[in-house]
Amino acid sequence: MFEEYDVIVVGGGHAGSEAAAAAANLGAKTLLITMDRHNVAQMSCNPAMGGIAKGQIVREIDALGGLSGIITDRTMIQFRMLNKSKGPAMWSPRAQSDRDLFTLAWLEELEKIEKLDFWEDVVNGLVTENNKIVGVKTQLGITIKAKTVILTNGTFLNGKIHIGEKSFAGGRIGEKESKGITEDLVKLGFEADRMKTGTPVRVDGRSLDFSKMIEQKGDEIPGKFSYTNTKPLKKQRSCYLAYTSDEVHDILRTGFEFSPMFVGRIKGVGPRYCPSIEDKIERFSDKNKHQLFIEPEGWRTNEIYVNGFSSSLPEDIQLKALRKIKGFEKAKIYRPGYAIEYDYFPPTQLNYTLETKKIENLYFAGQINGTTGYEEAAAQGLMAGINAVQKINNKEAFILKRSEAYIGVLIDDLITKGTDEPYRMFTSRAEYRTLLRQDNADIRLTIKSNEIGLADDNRAINVRHKIKEIARLTNFINNYGIKPEIIKNYLISVNSPPLKHQVKLSSVLLRPQVKIEALVEHIPDFKIEVDKIEFLKEEILEEVGIMSKYENYISKEQDLANKISKYENVFLKDHIDYLAIEAISYEAREKLNKIKPSSIGQASRISGVSPADISVLLIYIGK
Repeated sequence: MFEEYDVIVVGGGHAGSEAAAAAANLGAKTLLITMDRHNVAQMSCNPAMGGIAKGQIVREIDALGGLSGIITDRTMIQFRMLNKSKGPAMWSPRAQSDRDLFTLAWLEELEKIEKLDFWEDVVNGLVTENNKIVGVKTQLGITIKAKTVILTNGTFLNGKIHIGEKSFAGGRIGEKESKGITEDLVKLGFEADRMKTGTPVRVDGRSLDFSKMIEQKGDEIPGKFSYTNTKPLKKQRSCYLAYTSDEVHDILRTGFEFSPMFVGRIKGVGPRYCPSIEDKIERFSDKNKHQLFIEPEGWRTNEIYVNGFSSSLPEDIQLKALRKIKGFEKAKIYRPGYAIEYDYFPPTQLNYTLETKKIENLYFAGQINGTTGYEEAAAQGLMAGINAVQKINNKEAFILKRSEAYIGVLIDDLITKGTDEPYRMFTSRAEYRTLLRQDNADIRLTIKSNEIGLADDNRAINVRHKIKEIARLTNFINNYGIKPEIIKNYLISVNSPPLKHQVKLSSVLLRPQVKIEALVEHIPDFKIEVDKIEFLKEEILEEVGIMSKYENYISKEQDLANKISKYENVFLKDHIDYLAIEAISYEAREKLNKIKPSSIGQASRISGVSPADISVLLIYIGK
């Protein structure tokens, strides 16, 4: 019935969708196996993409030729650039999406890809030969052969849903769990564990009084995620802010004796940075209120997502407490919040390509690796899809360094440090975040992707044009002398001291009050230079402005990255017996032997490996 595929992707969430698209667009004959293809890339939790650090990841996915940014632009209902009051390294795009349109747009895009086939079924077993994956088995009793397999099972592996004292099997509410894969992997020698996540009640917006909440509008001039010509958003829906209270907390506490988390029915560890409302009350008992984000689910629905009110308490207590929040006095709910517990595999069992160390040609991506978030999952899926095809074609692995992308930070953190709680990306995790801004993701990544055949030639042409024009304008502002009288009135208008004598235009741009766009309008010679830009003028001007203001920071960070990169190029062989190197501490020997780092750089980031241990290791490999 089936011929052998180059790549089989198991699971159609955000990781699976990006993996399948990348593999097929790179020319591999790809099969996406999912329970229901109409649920691809479903927003199981909040209807939003991006946010702090996550927005940078979406832009990187887009720069690499992935689809998440394009789909988000097509389906968003609100856009906000977060942290605009801070430096550009912290700017993070975030969009509310129409949940149903998001999934529909993903399906439409996937069904356009010529090399991509679909099969609606449940994979319940893996087929291996001589420590290599050769195919999968399904619930329908079918065996499908493949050169590579990517597992992106999300929360479905032995998933169990909890609401109060009730618990039942499921990968999402209303959808069955997946059995068999965990059991096969454990037999093959993989370490497995449990994690937990949750989701809030969904509320009927018609029953809410939004006048009692704080309106949160989108940006006046909304931005977008994709570097392609997706259309800018013309109209937006507002979100709202609301707050819990002591009264709300007291009602929720009455359900703690029925909480699956507090009474020990849930064994998995939940997300530290996105806890349930009952967990927040318990951990932050000194706080008398918690902020809630009231988010619409789409253009043509009344459904509201109450971000910050995730709960697994009994449904009657959830509703009773909810109705004590201002604006929610008459709230009606569509379904209660719930917790879900599922299997994951500690990611130290993976290589940088996301291929498993134990079974060749088998890749893991998404929540199976212990991460949380659509963006983190999509990034892993994209990288696994690329690397599966590179492996099939006997080409060099596609690996991003920590200094090249947040995606590089994400994967390095996972495979080097592992995670015992759901991993979420933050800007603080990236030591080179001044380099890894959301505005320059295409400059950092698109040509790399074009060279392997994923990002198309038009994208590469655009990036080369940007680089050329940025260099030309930067050279102009570094050499152009500006006379005081030309911008005197402008400087006064922005409360910046007038110039006393002629200075280089670049020095004026260093002033925090000065905007490069305003200088274009006030300096005729500069406007002439800017008007020479044939396309992508706004993006180029923004980039020149950022680089001019933060040149010293960027330069220092790049120098640091270059110095540290030398250790990334000191490679370590897989067969080293670290336990035999007695001059290294015992903890370090154990961890080095377990993780088998690929380089000195990776070894230096393993928790428990000290600088002294690295010095010994350098001497050892020097011998």
